Amino acid sequence: MDREALRALLGAVARGEVDEATALDRLRGLPYADLAFARVDLHRALRHGVPEAVFCPGKTPAQVVAIVERLAAHHDNVLATRTTPEVVEALRTCGLPVAVHADARLVVVKPRATDGVGLIVVVSAGTADLPVAEEAAVTAETMGNRVERLWDCGVAGLHRLVPHLDRLAEANAIVAVAGMEGALPSVVAGLVDRPVIAVPTSVGYGASLGGLAALLAMLNSCAPGVSVVNVDNGYGAAAQASQINKLAAKPR
Repeated sequence: MDREALRALLGAVARGEVDEATALDRLRGLPYADLAFARVDLHRALRHGVPEAVFCPGKTPAQVVAIVERLAAHHDNVLATRTTPEVVEALRTCGLPVAVHADARLVVVKPRATDGVGLIVVVSAGTADLPVAEEAAVTAETMGNRVERLWDCGVAGLHRLVPHLDRLAEANAIVAVAGMEGALPSVVAGLVDRPVIAVPTSVGYGASLGGLAALLAMLNSCAPGVSVVNVDNGYGAAAQASQINKLAAKPR
């Protein structure tokens, strides 16, 4: 049950159209659905604003479909992240409408267009960072935010970033995605007075240590206003940026 459905149910109870026993029965599915191999959080949207997402690695295609079907019974725009071709095929044939975002390695089940609020800018250092950057961008869009993308603006050629400073300064939140030495978030945070969510990627040569070098560089940034998520965690960065953006865009 999403926020609007709960509001409608409470209104029906207040008007005497639904009795308490019926209302309790409708709420019986909270707080989760027990599928034996997973306990699916059905009221996360009430607490967090968006439904539970399905992280696909470690799950079989059948398990992903079972979780997604249960979530889709209550929500639109259900996210399945880090999909494989096998998971994508299982979701395509499960009978639910899906939107496949191959570059982001995710699938949106029961996609529903929303009017994006505010502005989140997702900026990537290099083309090799695009899978993580696209995961962040598509996730933020699915969560109801207006998103703009700035690709391949890394510190090896900062002149590629300079023409976009006005756009960065308009954003309520910026997601900066970089591998190698991970310097891009510090540069961006030093140029604009916007919160920057830094996303280290596992892109780089041997001494990048699978993203550890970028992670440590971002954690040690001397630019104020930088927060850091885990290596390759575009989804987590988008969730944080969405909360910041919606707070900033909310009428006061």
